[in-house]
Order: sequence, then structure tokens, then C-alpha cells
Amino acid sequence: KLTTKGRYAVMAMADLASNTNTGPISLTEISLRQNISLAYLEQIFIKLKNKKLVKSSRGTTGGYILEKPASEIKLSNIINVERLVRI
Repeated sequence: KLTTKGRYAVMAMADLASNTNTGPISLTEISLRQNISLAYLEQIFIKLKNKKLVKSSRGTTGGYILEKPASEIKLSNIINVERLVRI
């Protein structure tokens, strides 16, 4: 059974993948598009970054981008970031 955090992680990564051609995407943009709390996204993206699924850049044009092509990222990689699925 997928947790809320797992579902939001998948939604956020899909958003990031579909908007990857525009450069780094801020969590605020993802939050507004996906209607997910910014604080919740920050928690999720710290874990995604630690597992090398996304990378971040700082500054006015900063944000997150995928660490590797979307075609190489499996759903299980996202969901298993920190037991985002209930067993």
C-alpha cells in the first residue's frame, strides 16, 4: 500500500520529469502545480537528493533537476527512498 509521502514523491518526480526542458524547477512551482504542501515537498526532496535521484542548484534560477534521464528512473526507486510504501 502506497503511503501519502510515496504518492506525493511520485507526483513530484513526474512533474519534474515533464518540465525538465525548462531548467531547474523550484519546489514552490511543483507545490503549486501539484497542490502539495511546500514543507512536505522539502522533506521528500531531501531524501530524493540523498538517494541521487535529483540534484539541486542554488540562486535565483535554482531548483531541482533529475540526476539521470527519466527513462532510467523506476517507480520502485522513488517509492523505496525511505519506505514510502507500507508493508
